Amino acid sequence: MTIYFYKAWQPYGCFSNFSYHGIKMQDTYWSTVEHYYQAQKFVGTKDAAIIPVIRVAETPEQAAALGRCSDRQVRSDWEKVKTDVMYQAVFAKFIHHKDIQEILCNTGDELLIENSPVDYFWGCGANQTGENQLGKILMRVRTEIFHLMQIDTYRSTSLYS
Repeated sequence: MTIYFYKAWQPYGCFSNFSYHGIKMQDTYWSTVEHYYQAQKFVGTKDAAIIPVIRVAETPEQAAALGRCSDRQVRSDWEKVKTDVMYQAVFAKFIHHKDIQEILCNTGDELLIENSPVDYFWGCGANQTGENQLGKILMRVRTEIFHLMQIDTYRSTSLYS
């Protein structure tokens, strides 16, 4: 069974970058993955002053709007690094929030798809032909958490105990 997610208030909404599950990255707290992701677009640019504004944006929607403003200069390597930036933030979110980590792990090996009708990179798009990069990241994080759980189980039952 495929699991579709999109809005933070819908089933599996904790998979959304707009869900209020804060993360700490480089010793800075971010209210949502979306806040962090949008701010990272401007690291090292002439528009880096927008980063703290994005960080304290009242909602993830406001953070997204600030980060998507076409008048600002996005870092030159953004297309190369954006997927890794997203991965790091999503991993941090699910490592530090055990309640949603359990939800993610309980999806087993099901296909996870961000059911965005407008996003063909992070989601599946209106006609289901998108890349679903967010879904792929979530499945990768799920696999890595399973691996970490196996290591912890091994350590707790081995001679290292």
